Amino acid sequence: MDNFQFWSPTEFVFGKDTENEAGKYVKKHGGTKVLIHYGGNSAVKSGLLDKVKISLAEQDITYRVLGGVQPNPRDTLVYDGIQLCRDNGIDFILAVGGGSVIDSAKAIALGVPYEGDFWDFYAGKAEPVKALPVATVLTIAAAGSEGSGDSVITKEEGGLKRGFGSDLIRPRFSIMDPQLTCTLPPYQTACGATDIMAHVFERYFTNTQEVEVTDRLCEAVLLTMIKETPRVIADPNNYQARANIMWAGTVAHNGIVGVGRSQDWNSHGIEHELSALYDCAHGAGLAVIMPAWMEFVYKHNVMRFAQVAVRVWGCPMDYENPENTALEGILCFRHFLRSIGMPINFEELGAKEEDIPALVDKFGIGDGKTGGFVHLSAEDIASIYRLAARAQI
Repeated sequence: MDNFQFWSPTEFVFGKDTENEAGKYVKKHGGTKVLIHYGGNSAVKSGLLDKVKISLAEQDITYRVLGGVQPNPRDTLVYDGIQLCRDNGIDFILAVGGGSVIDSAKAIALGVPYEGDFWDFYAGKAEPVKALPVATVLTIAAAGSEGSGDSVITKEEGGLKRGFGSDLIRPRFSIMDPQLTCTLPPYQTACGATDIMAHVFERYFTNTQEVEVTDRLCEAVLLTMIKETPRVIADPNNYQARANIMWAGTVAHNGIVGVGRSQDWNSHGIEHELSALYDCAHGAGLAVIMPAWMEFVYKHNVMRFAQVAVRVWGCPMDYENPENTALEGILCFRHFLRSIGMPINFEELGAKEEDIPALVDKFGIGDGKTGGFVHLSAEDIASIYRLAARAQI
C-alpha cells in the first residue's frame, strides 16, 4: 500500500424528505445569498425546486435561480452563472440535480472569484486559490460529484470535454434522498449504475501491491451494484435498493475506495471524447469503452483481472490458464451491461468507426502516453476505440 492522505469533509444528509432541510444546512455552512442551479423541468414539475426555495425562505436566505444545465454540461451556461453570481453578490451555490448540474455549479464556483477565464483551470493553465462554497441536493445516483472535488465541463467551441479537480470545490454538504431518484427512467438509472461501477474499476486496476482492504471495498461496491441495479429497473420505487445505489455512488467516488493505490482514469478520458462528439450519456459511453479497455490491457496483470472475475462475477478459477478466467470476467461484465439495457458497441451508441482518428486527435496526447495501470499511446487509444466499435457478445 502506498502512503496517502485522505480528506473528505462533505457533510452527508441522507434519507427521506431531507431536501426540506436544505435551507438549514445552507445557513449552517455560512450561505446568505444563494444561486440555486438546476437542470430541466423535472426539478420544477416534481415540486423539488419549490421545496428548496421554501426551505431557504424559512431561514431568511435570499436566492436567485439558474436552470438549463444539459447532460455533458456546457461552458456557455457556466459563463452565464458566473456573471449572475457577480451581479447579485452570491456567496453560496446550491446544485439541485445530478452530476451534470453539480459539475456546472462547481465550475461557476471556481469562476466567480477568478479574474481570468474559468476554462483556464480545465485546460491546465491555472490553479485556483479560492472558490465559492458549493452544496448539493442530489437527484441522480451516478457521477459521485456530490462527494468529490471533481468537475467535468464541455467547451462548445471545438467540442472539448475536460475535467478538473480541487478540494476547493468539494461540496460542503450533500442532501441525499433516495426517493428523488425513483422517477428516473430505466435507461438513466442504468447509465448511472455503469458510471458508478466504472469509478470503482478505475481504482481497482492498479499497479500497487498489497491493497487488500481497498480491493475488498471496491468489490463490495461492485457486488452491491450487480445486486441492486436489476432490482430498481424491475421496480423503480424500491426505496431500499435506491438507497443502496445512491450511497454506493458516493462511496465509489469520494476517494475512500482508492486510497493508498495508484489509479487509472484512461477509460473515462477515452469516453469523454465520445460524449463530447456525439452528446451521448456518459454512462452509456463507458459501457462501450470500459470492457474494450479491459480487453486491451488485461495481459498487463492477468491475475488482477482473474481476481475480479472470481470475487465479483463468481467465475471459477482456471489455475492452469488464468487468462481464461480473466477473459470470462470481462465477458460477464459485458453481459451485465447488456442485461440492464446498456449499449456495448459503437453502432448501439450511435458512434461511427470512421470518426476514430478525430476522437484520438481530440484526446490530445500527440506522441506522448497517458495512464496509470498501462501507459497508452495514441495508437493504443485508437485500438481501444476499434475494439469498442466492433464489440459483440
